[in-house]
Amino acid sequence: MTSSNLFLFVLLNFSLLLHPSSSYPSLYPSLDSSFFSPSLLSSLLSSSSSIQRFINVRNFGARNDGKTDSTQAFLHAWNAACGSTNPSILYVPKGEYLLKPLQFEGRCKSSSILFQIDGTLIAPNDYSDLAQSQHWIEFHMIDGLHIKGGALDAKGKHLWNCKMANQNCPSGAKSLSFDNSKNIFIDGLTSIDSQMFHITINACQNINMARITIAADANSPNTDGIHISQSTGVTIKDSIIKTGDDCISIGPNNRDIWIERIHCGPGHGISIGSLGRDKSDEDVTVQNVMVKSVIFTGTTNGLRIKTFSTPVTGRVHDIFFLGARMNNVQNPIIIDQNYCPHNSCPYGQGSGIQINNVVYKGIQGTSASETALIFDCSSKKPCWGLTLQDIKLSYQYKVPRCESKHAYGKIIGFVQPSRCLGH
Repeated sequence: MTSSNLFLFVLLNFSLLLHPSSSYPSLYPSLDSSFFSPSLLSSLLSSSSSIQRFINVRNFGARNDGKTDSTQAFLHAWNAACGSTNPSILYVPKGEYLLKPLQFEGRCKSSSILFQIDGTLIAPNDYSDLAQSQHWIEFHMIDGLHIKGGALDAKGKHLWNCKMANQNCPSGAKSLSFDNSKNIFIDGLTSIDSQMFHITINACQNINMARITIAADANSPNTDGIHISQSTGVTIKDSIIKTGDDCISIGPNNRDIWIERIHCGPGHGISIGSLGRDKSDEDVTVQNVMVKSVIFTGTTNGLRIKTFSTPVTGRVHDIFFLGARMNNVQNPIIIDQNYCPHNSCPYGQGSGIQINNVVYKGIQGTSASETALIFDCSSKKPCWGLTLQDIKLSYQYKVPRCESKHAYGKIIGFVQPSRCLGH
C-alpha cells in the first residue's frame, strides 16, 4: 500500500467513526466526536509521514484459519507498533485468529496506537489453556490506545458446565483486561462466552467505551460484563450486555464513573460493590457515579449497592441513578449491606461502610417480585441522604411493597411505592 493510499484509508476509516452509519441499532442514537482522543486523531491525520507505521499481523505470521496459534505473531506485531516513535495502526484483517493468553506491555515509544480489529480472536477449545491464567488478553501500562471493532470468543461454555456440575474446576480467565493504563478508547468491540469477567479495568485513568456488545448465557457463573476497580474517569455508553452476573460492577476505590444508555439483561443488574469483603481492606471509597438511561430486562437486580457486614470502613457517596426502565426485574432498587453469598461471612456485625447522598430519579417499569424497593442498611452505619423522586413501579398491575431498615432521606414528586424512608 502506497503512502498516499494508506492516508486515504485512514482518513476514510476515521470519517466512518465520526459519522456512524444508519446500520447501527437505534440504541446508538449518536456518538460525539469528543469520544475519540483528539491527540490520536490529529497525530494520525496531520500528515502522511505520521502514519508510516501500518502493521498487519498477517505479516508477522498470524493466520486467520482459526487453527494456527497466532499468539507470538500478535506479540511481535504489538512490539513493532509499541516500539515505533510514530503513531501506529495495528491491523487485524477478517478471519479467526487462535490466541493463547498474552500480555501487551506498554511504556511505548508511540504516543498513540490504533488497534483495528476486523476479525475474531478465539480461544483454544480446551478451556484449561486459558484457565491456567487469570487473563486471556491483557494490556498493561498502556498510555494512548484506541481499539476499534473486532470480536473476542473465549469459548467459556465448557468451563461453565464444569463449575455448574460442582467439579474441581479452575476459576477461569478474564477475557480482556486493562491494568495501570490510561487514555484508552474502545469502540464497537464484541465479547462472547467469557470464562469469567468479560472486561476488567483496574487502576486505570480516562477509559472510554462505546458500542460494546457482551453476550453469555443467563446461567453462566461469574461472567460479569464490565468490572471496574481502583480507577478514575471511566465512561461506558451505548452498549448491550447480556450475561450471567452483573452487567457492570463497580468495585472499591473508584470515582468519576459515567454509565449511560445501556441495555442490561439477562444478568444481575448494575452494582456498586461488593465492598468490604476482607477485614484487612483499608478504607474503601466509591464516589461520583452517574448511571443514566439504562434499560433492565429480566434481570435479578436493577440498581444495586452491596456491602458485606464486616468492620471494614469506607464510604459510598454522590451516586446518581437517573431515568432507568425496569422490565420484569426481581429487585429494581436495592441496597444490601448484609450481602453474603454462599453463607461465607459472619452476620450481625453491621457494615462499617457509610452510604449517603444517593439519588434515584425517573425510574419506571415493572417488578418481578412484590417488593420492588429494598433498603437493608447497616445499623452501625445507616444510609443517609437518600432521595426518591418521580418513581413509578408496579407488580402485576398493583402497587408493590418497599422494605426499609436504617434508611433515611426524602421523597420528591410522585413515588410508588411510597413510605420507604425515615426522616
